[in-house]
Amino acid sequence: MKVKKLVLLGLLTAIALTIFMIEAAIPPLVPIPGVKLGLANIVTVFAVFAIGPWEGLAILVCRVFLGAVFAGNFSTIFYSGAGGLCAIAITVVSRRFLTGRQLWVAGTLGAIAHSIGQMAAAVLISGTPGLMLYLPLMLMISILTGSFTGLCAQLLLNRGEKIWKTFLR
Repeated sequence: MKVKKLVLLGLLTAIALTIFMIEAAIPPLVPIPGVKLGLANIVTVFAVFAIGPWEGLAILVCRVFLGAVFAGNFSTIFYSGAGGLCAIAITVVSRRFLTGRQLWVAGTLGAIAHSIGQMAAAVLISGTPGLMLYLPLMLMISILTGSFTGLCAQLLLNRGEKIWKTFLR
């Protein structure tokens, strides 16, 4: 791997982790447990489309692990990990048929997949299938938050196209 690319991945991971930690410090915007904007996912969606799927996965894994370490809550690895892996899988698949002008769709699909993965992990860990009743509400919120984060990634990719080409040469 080129040094330039490794530095870019480190920088994007640091940005995603910083956004994650700032968002974790902000009091919840709505009184629903587990609901947040997921702004760090802007970096992940951007990375998958701008750099590649493996690089996006690397950023996600590092952010989830380091986020759990810095937040001091290792149980989040299971929930964030399950949701994140589902989200990145859908984002990578959607990369095959979406253009740079449709990243908001990838963000929405990824957020929906994240909620499904997170709820599945919660049911498996707790042994409480009744938690799935919470899923429709989570999916509606995921559509809103995922559209927003996907749109932010789309703006980042399209507005800085010349800059990114310079970094990725």
